[in-house]
Amino acid sequence: QVQLVESGGGLVQAGGSLRLSCAASGRTFSSYAMGWFRQAPGKEREGVSCMGTADASTFYVGSVKGRFTISRDNAKNTVYLQMNSLKPEDTAVYYCAADPNMFVVCGTTGGRVEVWGQGTPVTVSS
Repeated sequence: QVQLVESGGGLVQAGGSLRLSCAASGRTFSSYAMGWFRQAPGKEREGVSCMGTADASTFYVGSVKGRFTISRDNAKNTVYLQMNSLKPEDTAVYYCAADPNMFVVCGTTGGRVEVWGQGTPVTVSS
C-alpha cells in the first residue's frame, strides 16, 4: 500500500510561489495516478490538478490553469505541485491523493480516492 507525506505549505504574499511535495512509500508508486485537492474553510474539497502514470497526462481546474504545474518523479517516488502567481483565494489545505484509476484522482471531489496525504496548509496574504 502506498503512503503519502506532504510538505511545502506555508504563508506567502499574493503573487508569490510555493512548491508542494508529496513523498510516497511503497513498491507500486509508478502504478498510481496522482492528484492534488484543496479545501478552504467552509468550502467543499475540490480537485486542483491530476496526473496520470506512464503517459504523464495532466489536468487542471480552470482557476489555476497557467499558474500551477503538477509533476512527478517516479525515481524519487515524489509528486510536486508548483504554484506560481498565488492569490488569496488559493488559501486552503492542500491534499495529495493517489489511486490506480486516473479518473478517480481527476474527479471533482476525490470521493473514491484510495490513498490521501495528511494535508499541508497554504495561506496567501494580500
